[in-house]
Amino acid sequence: MANVILITGKLHPEAIEAFQKDSSLELIYKPDCKFDQFKTDLARAQVLVTRSETAIDRHLIDHAPELKIVARAAVGVGNIDLDYATEKGILVMNTPGKNTNSAAELTLGLILGMLRHIPESHNHMKQGGWDRHRFTGRELRGKKVGIVGLGNVGHRVAKFCRGFDAEVFAYDPYISPAVFQKNSVEQVKNLQELARRVDILTVHVPKNKETTGMVDGEVLGALGPEGYFVNAARGGVADEQELLKAIQEGVIAGAALDTFDNEPDPLGELVRHEKVWVSPHIGASTLEAQLAIGKTVVEQVKKALEGAVVDYHVNLPDIGVIDSPVIKSYSTLAEKLGSMVGQIIDFNPSHVRFKYRGDIAEMDNSLIKLSFMKGYASQVVDGFVSFVNASNEFDKLGIQCDEDADPDFSSYRSALKVQITGTGNQSLTIGGVVFENRHLRLTLVDDFYFEVEPRGHMILVENEDKPGVIGDIGHRLAGANINISSFNLARNTQGGKAMALLGIDSSLSLPQLKDIKAIKYVTKVKAIRL
Repeated sequence: MANVILITGKLHPEAIEAFQKDSSLELIYKPDCKFDQFKTDLARAQVLVTRSETAIDRHLIDHAPELKIVARAAVGVGNIDLDYATEKGILVMNTPGKNTNSAAELTLGLILGMLRHIPESHNHMKQGGWDRHRFTGRELRGKKVGIVGLGNVGHRVAKFCRGFDAEVFAYDPYISPAVFQKNSVEQVKNLQELARRVDILTVHVPKNKETTGMVDGEVLGALGPEGYFVNAARGGVADEQELLKAIQEGVIAGAALDTFDNEPDPLGELVRHEKVWVSPHIGASTLEAQLAIGKTVVEQVKKALEGAVVDYHVNLPDIGVIDSPVIKSYSTLAEKLGSMVGQIIDFNPSHVRFKYRGDIAEMDNSLIKLSFMKGYASQVVDGFVSFVNASNEFDKLGIQCDEDADPDFSSYRSALKVQITGTGNQSLTIGGVVFENRHLRLTLVDDFYFEVEPRGHMILVENEDKPGVIGDIGHRLAGANINISSFNLARNTQGGKAMALLGIDSSLSLPQLKDIKAIKYVTKVKAIRL
């Protein structure tokens, strides 16, 4: 009996033809249709191939009793309820890296079009005009280009810019310094410094709580009246109202945008401004990228249907089948610790050392290590990170790992400690234990000892050990109508440094975080979600 493949997003014709030629498959091709238009077909589909137009939510999955595989013809999986798909045993896969070059080329196209006024001169000639002097532009050669995010797309943009004899700088707090050296770019320590130093600022980061609104009025002010901003990554990385204001008031020279906060209905004033150059989210819209995505979908779907291991797992439905409850629980803890490190680290890591103590020191800890990698990488790379690609992502970040085992450890039956180091004396230590194979506890952050359940919204606050700081924090949170669910305080020495881990009922906005950071004696504030 043929496997039914339902395709609800546009796919390259060669991919459609390849599916149609396979006699073991029945293809139903309904691109860009609404749910009601393919609901009947969904009821008997074993495979669903989709792009961003279809929401693979609980409602859809419940209408697909035969569904075995969801293939996302792109990188992002934000339109898929991964937890529910995994619960139902549905394999989810994507197609990472297939549009990297296309996105990087579009970034350069936006930069060149903006600097040389190519769209305006094109439109002027189409209307019968001829004015060479009106469209005098600027060269990319010799300009200073700042790249935020030196991942798959960012490092390729760096290569292209160097080919134009531009000077290239980059800010990425999550990768090893060796990656900057490998890509021949100068590392800059923070976003505002990068903006101050460059003529063109381009972002290549995923959209998450750390990056949403990261390009704000302060960053744009640092970029200055001769500076340009480019976003071909994700809408929402820049605060669009702040960006519009900066352009209107001449704070920056202009912006080139391919992605927007509200697609397909972006902020009209921003799109129409004469100092803004735009395209409708076409970073992946090349024949080459779509052909590569289509070929990958065909290849991976056939592999999955044959029972072979696919190359681009997003979830692993069988990952819960682990014999040891100790390893299972410590793997969960390790993923949370990795995620926390990705949210609080203040330097570029180059090395991670795992220290296994007690019972777990005598076991196979590969899943614990992999879980930490997955938690960390999920916070810092673009695209979904699974147990399959986590190690690969760590290699791309240039972070080396090693392990120590201490079976004679006696403070608890088992414990996990992870030391992260950068260049010089930069380091971060984090640790935890699990009681009764189910009660996860964060026990160590640098020199500060706790016993905290790592879950939900949290704030990490480091401060000088002075009277009144705790009260001020509580007052600021109360003023923001945010309830404290737990409060854990530690200090290294009396009158030295103190650290607080607060559980809160909801997330803090960037201005609210800045408000807490402004409290006297506070030296660090980090928002965490686990």
